[in-house]
Amino acid sequence: MAKRFEIRLCENQNCGLRYPLVKGHPFGERCPVCLGTTKPVQIGSLSEETPNSTVETPLKIEALLDNIRSAWNVGAIFRTADGLGVAKLHLCGITPTPDHPSVAKTALGATTNLDWVYSRNALLTARQIIESGSHLWALEQDDRAVPIYSAFKWDGKPIALAVGNEVCGVDPELLDLCERIVFIPMLGKKRSLNVEVAFGIAVSALRATIPE
Repeated sequence: MAKRFEIRLCENQNCGLRYPLVKGHPFGERCPVCLGTTKPVQIGSLSEETPNSTVETPLKIEALLDNIRSAWNVGAIFRTADGLGVAKLHLCGITPTPDHPSVAKTALGATTNLDWVYSRNALLTARQIIESGSHLWALEQDDRAVPIYSAFKWDGKPIALAVGNEVCGVDPELLDLCERIVFIPMLGKKRSLNVEVAFGIAVSALRATIPE
């Protein structure tokens, strides 16, 4: 369903804020900066669903979320996973589930589009993934890690990508179970990214580097 929005302009000459207004904004039609009056200058609509853009791909990707602490990050991962065609999410340890209101709010409906399961122990889930015949990879900075953009052979089996806690990363024992550990090369002073951002880059990279 399309969502309508307005682009409004504050009529206070000392402010002049131009911003998008959607239904339910706490300030109503008042300017959120100076609380002055505003006027609509453009009306638009957008849709979260793009059924005509679906791409068929033989590469099946799942994700294992190992003790992600932030419900906002989990909700964002759900939204990103849905958009990038991830088949299933394995939520482990303290990772919040879609029952958490912040997960549902950030996911913007994606929690209803994706299969997901919850487990208290990521190691047990990892072993089950391996026993099912899938490749288990981890996104982590580690001495064994290789750049995710490196060329590699793919044998057609599903890939489960593990991402870890925002502070501690992926459980070391889980890393030992992984067939491959990959990292995103960083060009700035910071050596890491927000887990949801890194997840999106990694899944996109897998889609791009593995022949379809």
